Amino acid sequence: MKKYEITNETFVLSNKTTLRRIKALRDFGDVKKGDLGGWIEKEENLSQEGNCWVYDNAQVYDNAKVCDNAKVYGDAYVYNEAMVYDKAEVYDNAEICDNAIICGNAKVCDNACVYDNAEIYGNAKVCGDAVVYGEAKVSGGEIC
Repeated sequence: MKKYEITNETFVLSNKTTLRRIKALRDFGDVKKGDLGGWIEKEENLSQEGNCWVYDNAQVYDNAKVCDNAKVYGDAYVYNEAMVYDKAEVYDNAEICDNAIICGNAKVCDNACVYDNAEIYGNAKVCGDAVVYGEAKVSGGEIC
C-alpha cells in the first residue's frame, strides 16, 4: 500500500524542473495521514517503503533518492544522483548533490554542502558552512 501521493500543487525551479508537493496516505513514523510534505519531481525520488519522508519546503529531484528511514526537511535540497538513506537526516539549508551519499545515522545541516561523490555515514555530523566534496568520506565526529 502506498504511503504517499504526489499532489497537483507545483513549484517550478529556475531550470524549469517542475516539483510537486507530497501528501501522506497513511500514518507512518512521525507522519500522519493527510500531512503535506515537501517537494519531489517524481515518485522515484522518495521510496514508498520505510519511514522516509521529505518535509517542509525541502526539495528532492533529478535522479536523487531518499529511502529507508531517512528524513529531508527544512529548506534542504537533494538532487542530481544523490542518495540519502538508512536513518540519515538532511535539514536546514543543506545541499546534497552530484552522487553524494548520506547514510547511517549521519546528519547534514545548517548551510553545509556535500557533493561530488563524497560520503557522510556512521554517526557523522556536517554542519555550519562546511563543504565536503571529491572522494571525501566522513564517518564520525563533527565537521562545522
